[in-house]
Amino acid sequence: MTALDDTVARYHKILETPDITGSDWAKSLHDSMAARNLIPGGRPVCPVLRPHFITRRQYDGMAKAAETLYSAMDRLRQMVLATPALMNRLEMLPAEKMLATLDPGYPYLAVANLLDTHLQNGSCRFTETDGYLPGGVVFNDALTEIFWDSAPMKALRKKFRFSKSTGMKKLLHSLLSAYKVSGKRKFPRIAIVEFRPPFKNTPSQEHVMIAEHFRAAGYPTEVVTPEELDYRNGVLCRKDFGIDIVYRKVSAHDFLVRFDLTHPLVRAYRERTVCMVNSFRTEMLRKKAMLSLLTDEAVTEKFPAAEKKAIRDHIPWTRMVAQTQTSIGGQSVDLLEHIRKNRLNLVLKPNDASGDQHSFRGWETDEAGWERAIKTALRNSYVVQERTEAPVSTFPVYQFGKIEQRAMAVEVHPHIYLGKVDGCSTEISDAGGGFSTLTGVAPVFVLEGAN
Repeated sequence: MTALDDTVARYHKILETPDITGSDWAKSLHDSMAARNLIPGGRPVCPVLRPHFITRRQYDGMAKAAETLYSAMDRLRQMVLATPALMNRLEMLPAEKMLATLDPGYPYLAVANLLDTHLQNGSCRFTETDGYLPGGVVFNDALTEIFWDSAPMKALRKKFRFSKSTGMKKLLHSLLSAYKVSGKRKFPRIAIVEFRPPFKNTPSQEHVMIAEHFRAAGYPTEVVTPEELDYRNGVLCRKDFGIDIVYRKVSAHDFLVRFDLTHPLVRAYRERTVCMVNSFRTEMLRKKAMLSLLTDEAVTEKFPAAEKKAIRDHIPWTRMVAQTQTSIGGQSVDLLEHIRKNRLNLVLKPNDASGDQHSFRGWETDEAGWERAIKTALRNSYVVQERTEAPVSTFPVYQFGKIEQRAMAVEVHPHIYLGKVDGCSTEISDAGGGFSTLTGVAPVFVLEGAN
């Protein structure tokens, strides 16, 4: 049994002790989440009763790999902006390409972002890049404090030593750093720009909590929608609230479906009267074709050896779906023939997560369904990727008045600020697949002193 297995087993054993089973700790945990507005719409942000544990070695290895890959992606970003043929391979919308060419005023590929990571034992695989600001960080911070002081964790901490993984202070610091680098000197006011579902007039709970954190640090912040924005006399505003930093939580793809390039947000960005975080250049990260370019050795042949090794070790082989020849392990193959013959080891994913398109897992699809999926991928913008499944771990959940153990798929998200990893969060979901209310965030605690 590894130290990590022992930690999880001991936590679960603690839940069976009289001191815990005879207490209202689960109700107290629920009440603490409710007090921090972590049960929006009646569903807890965290559906499980324990944190996710990773070792210091796992965290450090993941952080090193993520930072090296960020460097490689930034190098690729510069190549894409200078080479129209590479830009075309990302299959971005024409307006997305135009927005990507605009200088945001700072040199970072992303001020803050994350990578979708399958972390298991001593290995990690980064399955997707993400140009969004790191989602879940504010939930993770709040859940960290709640679980840290819970009765089971207090008992576990008598035996093991942990470190917390938080990020809101670093997130704000990164925003302010980008603002300063972009040449702005005015004390900034921040707008979190989001879309809202139909018939919903209130901001998302996550963004409300982020705004509260920024305000508590002394920075006026409002949560707004693109429809509320105006651009007057060189000032982007929502009514009388002038905006200096745009915390962008809308994808360019979704934005361009609704608006054109004369929108106040685009005009302010083009004229650099606001500092937008993240910039429209990070839309390149949101395209899964970015991984296709990274895993194409013809594109990365002049990259530093460390970056090429990180790509080989941590990114699954990825290609845009097309009727073409491609390389696998130095051998030229017919791509469609390869996809057909290797169904059980491949997944088809939409190049852009926006819209109604969904992924097709070859190992969950019969041959006829796989052929239909290939045709769908050819008609649309899709990538094919080597199979990589999220690790599964057992978590206690509270259902139907009792605690039971459930298998949950775990995806770790290292948070990258200005190219450096600082903390992480996890996304968990029912390993059984299909629709389930057991989906959400679990806080991450790093187990110290374990091999």
